[in-house]
Amino acid sequence: MAAAQNIGNYEGFDHVTFWVGNAKQAASFYTTRFGFKEIAYSGLETGSRDICSHVVQQDTITFVFKSPLNPNNKIFSDHLAVHGDGVKDVAFTVDDVHSIYTRAVEKGARSIQAPYELKDEHGSVWLATIATYGDTEHTFVQRNGYKGLFLPGFTLPRNKDPLEELLPVVGLNYIDHCVGNQPDGEMLQACEMYEQQLGFHRFWSVDDSQIHTEY
Repeated sequence: MAAAQNIGNYEGFDHVTFWVGNAKQAASFYTTRFGFKEIAYSGLETGSRDICSHVVQQDTITFVFKSPLNPNNKIFSDHLAVHGDGVKDVAFTVDDVHSIYTRAVEKGARSIQAPYELKDEHGSVWLATIATYGDTEHTFVQRNGYKGLFLPGFTLPRNKDPLEELLPVVGLNYIDHCVGNQPDGEMLQACEMYEQQLGFHRFWSVDDSQIHTEY
């Protein structure tokens, strides 16, 4: 699906956030196996007392791996118990967080976080988050020329893996699309949600007559 242009513009995928059991280990896997480089970090040393985040990047692709720093984090534990290490948030770069968020909520989207601003010496970023299907969320990110590493609150990685400079280039350039698998009979409902709440339009459809196995 592609976004209509009358409620603010979607400029592309900003980043994808994974909730994982070990964020440092997951980031290392993507740097040593898929050619990413770690560009930013957030944790105890940056003032984040509950969550650590490792950010890796390759060309225009940015992945964020998050893990809890303290035991008995029920929100994380419940998500991992159901999904394992997996995507929690697919974030979009937008030019107007407020209008896109307001439109979505007015059309029935469940708000996770109303628009808020993060600032540091490199500028400011506006963000807002809504729920979508299942436990997945979408964050809208309005950067407007922010010059920092990733987002306010992040610093350079504490340690640089020497393998990042020794391994061959993989050559991944951008996220082409993200797939949201739906339960049987619920795909149309999810599609309509994106049309109504986010202003997307359907440009291509396939069904079980085209994609299927003998089972």
